[in-house]
Amino acid sequence: MNQQKNKTMNVAFLIYDQVEALDLNGPLDVFIKANVIAEGSYNCYTVGKTKDAVFMEANTMAIIPTYTIQTAPQPDMIVIPGANPDRVMEYLQDDGFQKTVMQWVKDLYHHGITVFTVCTGSMHLSKTGILDHHEITTHSMLLDTLEQHNPKSTVKRNVRFVDQGQLITTAGITAGIDAALYLVEKHHGKKLTDTIVSLFEYQQKEFRH
Repeated sequence: MNQQKNKTMNVAFLIYDQVEALDLNGPLDVFIKANVIAEGSYNCYTVGKTKDAVFMEANTMAIIPTYTIQTAPQPDMIVIPGANPDRVMEYLQDDGFQKTVMQWVKDLYHHGITVFTVCTGSMHLSKTGILDHHEITTHSMLLDTLEQHNPKSTVKRNVRFVDQGQLITTAGITAGIDAALYLVEKHHGKKLTDTIVSLFEYQQKEFRH
């Protein structure tokens, strides 16, 4: 077990227009709860391309990033939530997004920072090279597309998440909660994770990874 008990982990949650709320808030709440119970375990914050408000859930709500990619504290882990598959594919073709936001992720990854994608968030990395030579997964709706865009990767099906050490990818939406719980247990032990599951009143599925 990779215990992190004596170190606060900075966890940066990347947000962007039309990000999936549960992809973001599920894992975020897991790490926030962990920090409440085991004070000093995680420092969570959101990061956007700019400080402009980010809309989501069919524009029914908006959130303002805590930091921009230029001002964010050095993270130990970056969480990349997904979005509607059509929107994710638009971002993949958006050179501005790729050359700024994804380049930020890529640079940090190459400096040893862990990248944790939720749902279709893994698709965002398809032009970064981060997914190459790794086992990866995503939402069932995008598995074939992920495979087509990442021929150097092995796409896993019928799993909740895949842990490749510095890279963690998950299946659809609620799988992000499972992977976050798994990471808390990996960092701090099962007792903390069991407490969070109890607080969530979460019907936790058996981990398949």
